[in-house]
Amino acid sequence: MRKYVLTALLLCAAGSGQAAEKLTLVLDWYINPDHAPIMVAEQIGAFKAQGLDVTLIPPSDPALPPRLVAAGKADLAVSYQQQVHFFADQNLPLVRVGTLIDSPLDTIITLDKNIKTPADLKGKTLGYSISGTEGATIATMAKFSHIDPASIKLVNVNFQLTSALLAGKVDAVIGGYRNIEALELTLQGKTPVVMNVEDYGVPAYDELVIVANRNEVNAPKIKKFLTALQQVVDYLRAHPQESWEAFAHAHSELNTPFNKLAWAKSVPLFAAHPAALNRERYATYERFLFDHGLIKSIKPVESYAVEIK
Repeated sequence: MRKYVLTALLLCAAGSGQAAEKLTLVLDWYINPDHAPIMVAEQIGAFKAQGLDVTLIPPSDPALPPRLVAAGKADLAVSYQQQVHFFADQNLPLVRVGTLIDSPLDTIITLDKNIKTPADLKGKTLGYSISGTEGATIATMAKFSHIDPASIKLVNVNFQLTSALLAGKVDAVIGGYRNIEALELTLQGKTPVVMNVEDYGVPAYDELVIVANRNEVNAPKIKKFLTALQQVVDYLRAHPQESWEAFAHAHSELNTPFNKLAWAKSVPLFAAHPAALNRERYATYERFLFDHGLIKSIKPVESYAVEIK
């Protein structure tokens, strides 16, 4: 822990003497390893070093965080790239300003060793939790694998992806994260078959992003927040175990074998440059949603995603 303490002292010293500016960030869900850069930024004083006093708020309803930002009741929110496109389609004043995880986490997972690719789902049951982009994703993966999407029977398992698989209620599930549900099954002694959606025709996308109100996007504190995140990602990659120990100490209720494994699995997935924007990726996914009838029109990338420099 010596390096951790030294780094924290240095960062806090760098921020001393500055008047702390308040910034409110609403998370997408309860605190978990997907939020590692944000949590470590607090732990090592990276926000303080930028002159920020950051308040983190877990949501009472996962659908609320971006809408709180749109209403001017929070500065930033953690959300998902898919949702950013839907917000734009609804003309909400929200823009993506940063990225936590810049690759898809969604997968199809099965415990049936006879199912190795989406083509093997023909005539099988596939469990899902929510109706959003899953239909477009399944259809794309099925066509990529040369089977009729209608040959796959869809079953709503109401957020019980892992238990539905273990109980044999479905042959496979879609929507399980490669750093969460796949690990849960492994810890229960199973050997899951995991199919990444982007390997079967689905355009790659950013999984976890940070959104701001369009009218506040140039506020200096947002740039400071992203600067702190950049520092923390570099630190986190260099000190994954040390960072985990500090997180586990600060959140003892999350100090479990599962979260420890999820932390290690998540660290390589965090965006190396949180502020950077892959415009082509966003334009391609916007087209994907439009082609599947999930948005009404195609909007220019700069209207819903920006790179603050």
